[in-house]
Amino acid sequence: MSQNTGYFSSSIPLNTVKATTPGVHEADVPPAVRPTSLKRVLSGPALKTMLAGGAHSQAKTPSKDDSEFRDYSHSEISRDVATIKNSVVMHLTATFLRTPASIDSAHAYLASAFSVRDRLLQRWNLTNEYHDKIGAKRVYYMSLEFLIGRTFDNALLALGLRQEYAKVLGDVGFCLEDIIDEERDAALGNGGLGRLAACYVDSMACSNYPGWGYGLRYKYGMFQQQILNGYQVEAPDCWLDSPNPWEFPRPDVTYPVKFYGHLVRDPHSEHRFKWESNVVYDAMAFDVPVPGYGTTNVGNIRLWSCKTNTLFDLNKFNSGDYQGATGGQVAAQILTDVLYPNDNTSDGKELRLRQEYLFCSATMQDILARFRKTGRPLSELPDLAAIQLNDTHPTLGVPELMRILIDDEGLSWDDAWDITTRTFAFTNHTILPEAMEKWPVPMLDKILPRHMGIIYDINLFFLQKVERQFPGDRELLSKISIIEESNPQQVRMAFLACVGSHKVNGVAAIHSDIIKQSIFKDFVRIQGEAKFINKTNGVSPRRWMNECNPDMSDLITEVVGDRSWVNDLTKVKQLEGTLTDASFRERWWAAKQKNKERLAEYILTTTGIKVSARALFDVQVKRIHEYKRQLMNIFSVIYRYHLLKQMSPEQREHEVPRVVIFAGKAASGYWVAKQVIKLINSVAEVVNSDEEIGDVLKVVFIPDYSVTAAEVIIPASDISQHISTAGTEASGTSNMKFVLNGGIILGTVDGANIEIGEEIGEEQIFFFGCLAHEVEDFRHYLRFNQPKPDSALQTAFDMIQRNTFGDAQLFQPLIDAIMRGGDVYLLSVDFPSYIEAHKAVEEAYRNHDEWVTKSILSVARMAKFSSDRSIQEYAEEVWNIEPQPVLNCGL
Repeated sequence: MSQNTGYFSSSIPLNTVKATTPGVHEADVPPAVRPTSLKRVLSGPALKTMLAGGAHSQAKTPSKDDSEFRDYSHSEISRDVATIKNSVVMHLTATFLRTPASIDSAHAYLASAFSVRDRLLQRWNLTNEYHDKIGAKRVYYMSLEFLIGRTFDNALLALGLRQEYAKVLGDVGFCLEDIIDEERDAALGNGGLGRLAACYVDSMACSNYPGWGYGLRYKYGMFQQQILNGYQVEAPDCWLDSPNPWEFPRPDVTYPVKFYGHLVRDPHSEHRFKWESNVVYDAMAFDVPVPGYGTTNVGNIRLWSCKTNTLFDLNKFNSGDYQGATGGQVAAQILTDVLYPNDNTSDGKELRLRQEYLFCSATMQDILARFRKTGRPLSELPDLAAIQLNDTHPTLGVPELMRILIDDEGLSWDDAWDITTRTFAFTNHTILPEAMEKWPVPMLDKILPRHMGIIYDINLFFLQKVERQFPGDRELLSKISIIEESNPQQVRMAFLACVGSHKVNGVAAIHSDIIKQSIFKDFVRIQGEAKFINKTNGVSPRRWMNECNPDMSDLITEVVGDRSWVNDLTKVKQLEGTLTDASFRERWWAAKQKNKERLAEYILTTTGIKVSARALFDVQVKRIHEYKRQLMNIFSVIYRYHLLKQMSPEQREHEVPRVVIFAGKAASGYWVAKQVIKLINSVAEVVNSDEEIGDVLKVVFIPDYSVTAAEVIIPASDISQHISTAGTEASGTSNMKFVLNGGIILGTVDGANIEIGEEIGEEQIFFFGCLAHEVEDFRHYLRFNQPKPDSALQTAFDMIQRNTFGDAQLFQPLIDAIMRGGDVYLLSVDFPSYIEAHKAVEEAYRNHDEWVTKSILSVARMAKFSSDRSIQEYAEEVWNIEPQPVLNCGL
């Protein structure tokens, strides 16, 4: 560990010259005398003031309160069909300039969506007005992803107006389902992290907790996945090409965000600095209302979009330097163009770091701006604000809040640190070493010099405290230091989040135990076990049952007696009373079969592959990663194909037909994961064209997996695979969604699979594989030995190496990783029991009555996995907030 000399590590000198953004030059004139954009409505003294560099004039506020305006804003828009139709027609004609002769389904969707948005924004205003009035404490959920999916249908269900809008659209010649399909998924996330954040904001709204999400507004999402010649190809997801009715631009909510530059020490304070930089961008807010089901409360996700505050340079443009004229604008806009830019290059890493800081800085400024309106002292910030860090991406919020409190607000270090640590809480989502976010110290010092200094001080004071607690234990200090002594030094963001938060939680019981025994073991010893808690993930029953599986939801409503179960999932336990009702069981299976037919049609439309809805649907849909072991799945498919080829036609007739369905994206720079996709598609091409095999086995890779695709796939599954190496999956939430829709799990003893098994009964789940405590022993053995693989796995290898699925050299590295690379994810260890688990699945599926019983019982016992339960636990044990339903507002 480098010696710290007061403020900065001696190995990292304080910047004394201005740094510049790559490709962006400092302005030729000081900021104070730059010309300011003219507001053409200004004239006279106001215009002279602006031209002289003075502040923008403030917009005028009303001189009196208008009772009619207030009464209108506090009265719900009428819910009758005539009013709805007038609203839709008004938007068609006035917003989108359509006539009866020029209307189409795209504009019918937009007009209907804007009509619904009018209602949501009214409730949004009332919700926030009420929470401001009563001084409610709010939770701010910071997440780099919000995988919200489509909003239109969800909003109609929440407002209870689905039938009314269906009637209006029917009157003008459209089917509601067709109009719903016009909406594109919001490209604001990629995987389980973003979907969890979306479920949690939904639960906050439905449970009446005052809470907002904070994230970034990505112009192109992560990417749109296309499959060409079996390979994943990334294309921009241009989801904002059409108007987005579900966001409300807030140009009045804009904050400056600095990068690079240098520091000037305040002569009157040891810890206070002035950060000077000419690289300053603006973060502008876009609000996305989140409707609450069964309540008038509306939540919010505030997303930041980056733009430059530098004027278009007309002089450069006129001189022919067109790129120079717009260079600053382009440099700013790319910060919020793409989610998770490829960080395999230094420029990519810098872009991702600047992206995360833009997010954190704008959010901290916004939270403090809202707090200042209360007039209360900053020491009371933790009484009105709870900030939850969803993984390490928002961790720069910790030093950013410290910077504002010390440098801008003039607080002492101790007071600022007390406020910060009482405000933040941290959710850890992984134990994989490669997923533990770190930033090189030289890079962070160049881009955020003030924050690097604050991080050094946080680390220094923390280590000093530990040294007093455990004198002379230098090894302990090295293990817990926020600064990793590597070459170059690295900032361990998980450690920074842990030190800067008052609570740290895992997301499943086994995951929380593992992090306390591994990455945070020493922190538990130092800070006490009470700080480290478990909060098992959950999913929203509104989206993942009521919306995506209407037939099953109607059956549950029939049993419960009303739709109150949508907000109280404990009531689905009443399904257990239907097990002997032959009519109900028949209708339950009919609902599942209808969902399978819908998925079969979706597969035909998206891939051109025709599958039988009578087959067993075997589904694995999630982010493509080695630890999630899609590779093991496709090896088992190859082995199954081999067995079928050895059978006579008469023998194959007695086999359970199976459709194996894959979907998921591989990170653009993750070569191994992309090769797995190629192998899946190569196997699918051979198997699906084999006339001997026919419908006995089909393999499908559905491209561009999304929330909308999941809403079709999940209700149709017979089994779903959640087969990560034991101890590597923090929780998972897709497992919960599948079981809530009557699907059965084939999985390892990992993540939330364990708790699902405890709740629904292990006879309703097919477990296999080694246990978490055995993993390291197996890895150690495989590191120094090369045992012969199981015969079934060797058969799969042989088929690949015989060029059965194309050039074997393409896939040899995947085999080598198992046979010569230590088999880190233990495919060879778990494969025999995995094959046996598949046999058990087929035997159970042959017994139709047994399978239907498993399906009903699984749904009946899943109440624990509602995100409403998760949010209630966070509210009570972490955030200390109370439900605040909107009262006396006329709605």
